[in-house]
Amino acid sequence: MSTASPASPRPLAPLRLNGREPGRFAIMAVVNRTPDSFYDRGATYGFDAALAAADRAVAEGADIVDIGGVKAGPGDEVDVAEELRRVVDVVAAVRERHPGIAISVDTWRAEVGEAVAAAGADLLNDTWGGPDPRLAEVAAAHGIGLVCSHAGGLAPRTRPHRVAYADVVADVVRHVTAEAERAAALGVPRDAILIDPAHDFGKNTRHSLEITRRLDELAATGWPVLVAVSNKDFIGETLGRPVDKRGVGTMAVLGVSARLGARVFRVHDVAGARRALAAVEALLA
Repeated sequence: MSTASPASPRPLAPLRLNGREPGRFAIMAVVNRTPDSFYDRGATYGFDAALAAADRAVAEGADIVDIGGVKAGPGDEVDVAEELRRVVDVVAAVRERHPGIAISVDTWRAEVGEAVAAAGADLLNDTWGGPDPRLAEVAAAHGIGLVCSHAGGLAPRTRPHRVAYADVVADVVRHVTAEAERAAALGVPRDAILIDPAHDFGKNTRHSLEITRRLDELAATGWPVLVAVSNKDFIGETLGRPVDKRGVGTMAVLGVSARLGARVFRVHDVAGARRALAAVEALLA
């Protein structure tokens, strides 16, 4: 376990998306183009609703808009054609309306990555830990970024069952750094590669809490760390709160993660996260 003190801010890991370097803490806004999202239950599934959500996120201070066309958990089958239908037009429209924003797409499929890169995406957010190794090749071919995550070998859209690790943080660090180095070797710009421990993906609540406590070990790798903890089950289980009552817990985890070196924060509440992180930044100044 790390014994390094996070009291003094560590140097920022290089990060550049859409030709820009975000500040110390970058907000990634969630836009779910899905009818069955665990959080908004399809509120932004329609094209106009998704575009309005992206507009709102930009107005509230998002640095990145992350567009997803497939619910993370189990649910109705979404094939490649349907995922493409859900995300490509939204990416193109957000690119036209907000040329300065960084656009991310939450996908593990290389075919989708290829199409959204052509439509203007700047980042491919592979939350399932690399089940399709061609996705990194797509990012390299288009000169865009890649999020390298850890799901413990879990297949996309499945839930962990009695998952165990000798040391979950060591397993995360080993996997995401290997994926990041592979992506860089393929030609993905090093300053456009992020690592994500992927809380709750292939992990139980105890694992997600341990990752949060030891997030400085991921930051110490030198790769910029993305945390996607917004309203997740580990927060709900820890606090005994339903999904619509996890906002305060989310902000607490964001604050701890920021202090321990996280750089990018994927959230549903952009305005709230921006205020919370501004407070952390002032405290660490």
